[in-house]
Amino acid sequence: MDRIEKSLDISIYPPDVQGIGEFDGGRITEIKPLGFPGEGLTVPHTGPLFYWAWATAKGYGKIGLHPHRAFEIMSYALKGEIGHYDTMGNRSRVKAGGAQVMQTGSGVSHEEETVGEHNELFQIWFEPDLKETVRQTPTYAEFRHEDFPVEVRDGVTLKHVIGNGAPVSLVAEAAMQDILMASSQEYRRELAANRTLAMVVIHGEGALSDEADSEQHQLAPRYFAVVHAGKNGSVAIHAKEAGPLRLAMIEVPAEVDYALYRERHPTY
Repeated sequence: MDRIEKSLDISIYPPDVQGIGEFDGGRITEIKPLGFPGEGLTVPHTGPLFYWAWATAKGYGKIGLHPHRAFEIMSYALKGEIGHYDTMGNRSRVKAGGAQVMQTGSGVSHEEETVGEHNELFQIWFEPDLKETVRQTPTYAEFRHEDFPVEVRDGVTLKHVIGNGAPVSLVAEAAMQDILMASSQEYRRELAANRTLAMVVIHGEGALSDEADSEQHQLAPRYFAVVHAGKNGSVAIHAKEAGPLRLAMIEVPAEVDYALYRERHPTY
């Protein structure tokens, strides 16, 4: 009997296989669902999604002034409050649910700090066409939780962070949602060929499956899941009865046609 090719390839990475790091003498610690090249997991088909870290700090912590160029970098606050200062003169703080976005262009230096008693944040890097963005003037923008559009459907709350009417605008092609699912609810999403969904479980437990396949992949806090569509398919996420289940999900093209990207991915 011929083997039936699955439309979706699903990979699950529990926290014990993810990268780790720390700053400020260990005051700020992080796990890295998607680390820098040669650091932590090697995850295929993540296109312009370049780096994803989950940082935690109890009390005040600081990452001193350091430079960036060309990449688009978003810090998304999960708990507490995070601060930012940069050499463009921007100084700000955002609380849980807010975001700080730098398009680092021709170059900017910034420093970061955690302010609340318990702080958690994502820092996510997107890779635009670096040969183009390195010529652009760097920018900074900040957003409160209230600035992001939210929709509720059948017990599932979708907060659109990038794309779908969200105020964050990037050069890199990406869409991001912060998703909260009530107990025993299900979220379905279609995925076109050569697209990738990457997701991190913030809290709760559930299961992830290809709707064309009966196999279920278990989800738990800090799990990282990557769904790559070789051809058009549909994914289902189920929240367990003990719910709720909260996760952050990013959709990107599986590969991108940038010169520097092709140099690092010679099989593309």
